[in-house]
This record gives sequence, structure tokens and C-alpha cells, in this order.
Amino acid sequence: MTDKDRSPVTVIGLGLMGQALAAAFLKGGHPTTVWNRSAGKADDLVRRGAVLAATPADAVTAAELIVVCVSDDDALHAVLDPETDRLAGRVVANLTSGSSDQARANAAWSRDAGFDYLDGAIMTVPAGVGAPDAVIFHAGSEPAYRRHAETLSLLGGGTTHLGEDHGLAPLYDVALLGVMWGTLNSFLQGAALLATADVKASEFLPWATKWVDAVKLFATDYAGQIDAGDGAYPARDATMEVHFGALQHLVHESESLGVNADLPHFVKGLMERTIAAGFGGNSYASVIELLRTPEKERERP
Repeated sequence: MTDKDRSPVTVIGLGLMGQALAAAFLKGGHPTTVWNRSAGKADDLVRRGAVLAATPADAVTAAELIVVCVSDDDALHAVLDPETDRLAGRVVANLTSGSSDQARANAAWSRDAGFDYLDGAIMTVPAGVGAPDAVIFHAGSEPAYRRHAETLSLLGGGTTHLGEDHGLAPLYDVALLGVMWGTLNSFLQGAALLATADVKASEFLPWATKWVDAVKLFATDYAGQIDAGDGAYPARDATMEVHFGALQHLVHESESLGVNADLPHFVKGLMERTIAAGFGGNSYASVIELLRTPEKERERP
């Protein structure tokens, strides 16, 4: 396939991430039109072969596939609402960070206006765009995704379609960010504790990553227990009461060594409430019962 045969693509929004998206399409040989409110951000892309659209209208009409990566949902609509009539028959792949309710509202907007809409999430930094291990989620019309899957796959080897529910992309996004922050906060808590004994974070790191590999096994078992939906949560590794006993040591060490104990106290509260709800003899997976119903503690029948 020659560059002439590759379908055109438009990228709207040229922050660091938008520039990386456009660069990936250019590298893949696709005629790429770009637009940004501050036109100067397109200079490097234009030198590499991109076409700078003078207006959003020009950008929208330059390609069937329009990839948007702007600051927020309000910015998305500020740019595209005036061009709604021009979007008919096109595909908007929105990679702007947002919420599941915004994604579903945008899907309704697209249906009313007669264009296809994909909501997406970028699970990498700008430098990682286009890498084999970069994960890019898309959700929405599967036919629209399949029509442009080859082009969108230039953004990363982990580009995938999650399903027809547009809200899935932002939900996966925040769910995975929660895993990231939870893991990083726990690593930093451990590093702070070990620093009191003059252990460097770099010395702690290999043991922390090895332990994360072990925790993957727990999570694999817990996923099956959650999906079973029977509330059994068999304690094949340790009961909630055993976890709680070990957590007490983390609280004690943090407080006695002068390390901030907010994080372990938060986890302690989750454990105490789960045990009080009748899950003391179950696995740690039973904490999900508390997380599912935060406004009303669920007691075991």
C-alpha cells in the first residue's frame, strides 16, 4: 500500500498528546490534517508533512476519520458543535479524557446528528504513542471502529475495541488509573518506612515489583470469586481477619517510626467495616461488597 492509498485522518487538538497522535498517523503514511486553536503548535507537524487547517470546518471536511484530543468535554463541544452538520457520515474518535456519562451523552448527540462516535482512552504518555505495548481503548460503534481499525492501530499495539457501550472506555480509564495510584501509593508508603532504616528506594524496588507479581495471582483468584456472584469469597490465601491482623503491624510501624499513616488507616477502616458486615472468615475479595454499596453497609445474610 502506498501513502496515496492510505485514508486521510484529521487530528483536532495539538497539546503534547495530540501532537503525538498526529505524528503517529504521519509516520504510518496517512495524509494528516491538523487543527489547534493556537496554530503555532502545528509547526513541527507541518514540517513533517501535515496540513494545517485554517478553521475547524476545514479540518472536519478533510477526512472521514476525525480524532479529537482536547482539554475536556466542554472544549470538544466548543470546537465541534458549530460543525455538527459537516460531521454527518463521518467518524469522530474522541480521545479526550472524560466521564462515562459524558461519553454516553456524546453518543446520543452523534446519533441525532448522523455521525458515528467512538469514545476512547489513552493509557500511555505522549512518548509512548505508537509503541507496541501502548494501550488505546475505543468504545462505541463496532462497524465504525472496524472501518478505521488499521489506521487507529498506528496509535499503539494495544489498541482495542471494548464494546458498543461508549461509557466503557472512560470507565476502564479511571479503573486502571485507580490501580496505578493504589500501587504507587503503596510503594511510596513502603519506601518511606524502609527509609527510616536507611534502605534506599532503589534497593526496595526489585522486591516490590516481585511482590506485585505475586499479588497478580491473588487478583486472578479474586476476579473469579467476584464474577461467581454467590457471595462465597472462599479464603484460599488468608481470611479478612488474618489480613486485618497483618495490617495492624503496618499501622504500628508507620506511627511509631513517624511515617504518615493515613493510607494504612484508610485500609484499616475498609477491613474493619467488611469484617463487621460478616465477612471476617472470607477472602480479601469480600471488600468489594463494601465498595459496591458505600452509602449503606451490606451485612451478610
